[in-house]
Amino acid sequence: MFGSRPKRFFMAVKERVLSEISFVYSDCLCKCKIKLLVIQQRLATSFALIIRMVDFGKSENTAVGNSIQSLGLKLTEATVHSVAMRSQELTSTGIGIARELSSLFVELDQISNSKERASRLFEWLIEPVTTKEFFSEMWEKKPAIISRAMADYHKTLFSTEEFDRILKEECVLFNVNLDVTSYFNGKKENHNIPGRAYPVVVWDFYKNGCSLRMLNPQAFSLNLWKVMSILQEFFGSMVGANIYLTPPGTQGFAPHYDDIEAFVLQLEGSKYWRIYNPRIIICFLSSSPFLSSWDLGKPVLEVVLEPGDLLYFPRGFIHQASCLPTTHSLHVTISTYQKHTWGNLLKKILPAALEGALQDDVEFRQGLPLNYLEYTGVQHCEKVNAQRKKFIKKINSLIGRLQAYAGIDAAVDQKAKEFMHDCLPPVLSKDEIACSVHGAPTRWENGKPRDVLLDMKGDTEIRMLRSNIARLFSEDNRILLSYTVENSRIYHEVEPQSIEIDPELADGMEYLLCAYPEFKTIRSIPCADLEEKVCKFSGIWFCGCHSHTDGSIKESFFMYEPCKFLS
Repeated sequence: MFGSRPKRFFMAVKERVLSEISFVYSDCLCKCKIKLLVIQQRLATSFALIIRMVDFGKSENTAVGNSIQSLGLKLTEATVHSVAMRSQELTSTGIGIARELSSLFVELDQISNSKERASRLFEWLIEPVTTKEFFSEMWEKKPAIISRAMADYHKTLFSTEEFDRILKEECVLFNVNLDVTSYFNGKKENHNIPGRAYPVVVWDFYKNGCSLRMLNPQAFSLNLWKVMSILQEFFGSMVGANIYLTPPGTQGFAPHYDDIEAFVLQLEGSKYWRIYNPRIIICFLSSSPFLSSWDLGKPVLEVVLEPGDLLYFPRGFIHQASCLPTTHSLHVTISTYQKHTWGNLLKKILPAALEGALQDDVEFRQGLPLNYLEYTGVQHCEKVNAQRKKFIKKINSLIGRLQAYAGIDAAVDQKAKEFMHDCLPPVLSKDEIACSVHGAPTRWENGKPRDVLLDMKGDTEIRMLRSNIARLFSEDNRILLSYTVENSRIYHEVEPQSIEIDPELADGMEYLLCAYPEFKTIRSIPCADLEEKVCKFSGIWFCGCHSHTDGSIKESFFMYEPCKFLS
């Protein structure tokens, strides 16, 4: 009576429920709490998908659709908050909005503005939550779970097959690139040994219940490198990553907290996570030592992550994760905002401000009161007298006067310089490679080098390769340009990269840096005469294609050291 399509909806419900019941009974080794959580999540997700089928399938019988939707919402309300959240998000999202990473890369390559590209990638990372909602309700505030019921969502980012390939083909070192750990009966152990992590050794550790953590996977994985290098444009802060591979029924790490904002992307298998509120008495300027489980209190979030899911939690939130008995787990934790706080910036502002005040303000050079030790310090902190009040008032006054010496821009430049060193180098597209040193036609031919010099003219249009690829700053009466192009994929493997800029060229460099993403002709750059501008920028920039007279093709220039270009 309802027609064939509504019947298929009910059959889908029936088959999914039966499969979940079978899952529960077959998993006899799993704890009851985890089993309940898993079945609640899977049922909620199942009904969310069916609701979407009703909404977008435009069923002719609205009563059937409403009944299914009502049943799904009741089940959702009965589950934990995180599961309700994931169901509501799925039902509010249209089919086809979210896409797998492989297809997203194609879209990103068509976006020439690196800031827009980074924003689009972050949107994909947290879909169906909006960026505005995420930063207003979740960022640095509370953990959040996002599930899409799309197991392939992160599939091409990393896999166990790629893990195995890296072990076979790359020089992976224990302690440097790989950690082997276990956690049993409240005790965490590190099983690293000296030297290279050969596959036969690593997989033997894994077979015996050890977890594997790859510390800098972007050094070996192109897709991870690409994602991280784009996201660092979005955050304006270093983006790191670790890969975690855990055997079934084990836990690799004790409860702990970290000094970063964490995005956990479940790639394969399932993992049971418990998140606890921060311990207020602890200062989370750095990651914690491992904690015991007995005094953590009640978790604020318990969830089983499945492929395609994302878990976010802010710095300081204590967490632990264990594998279900029936499956392994592979996830990547993408991290950012380490040492990226107001306090870290003030650590650069205040010492310089105090140095300036000592030189310019005589009050900062006046001697301390003769007997100040008799009414200050911990042993006198509870005493109240006129001398102590006067002393504290003087200190507060001097601190207030430091504001006049706060070199905020100079301190920000120092942070930016550190960021340039922390950054991954950009991943170049095929078109960008063709316009860079990597695609330059220079060659040895007939006993001499050919096609070495750039053909730059006044009408040649140039721009920066990325929004945050370079930073202009002054140091020791010199003008320097710090850049990321020649950074290593391994954190701080090379020294900070910078070149000294001719003072006459500084205004032109600033002009180009601020003009991104627009192209500017060399003629329009506000420094020197045209011939000198062409000469100087030829020594700093690379190009790979020439502009047509109608301007239909613009040239992209990529900053390198002069000695690597000039013959």
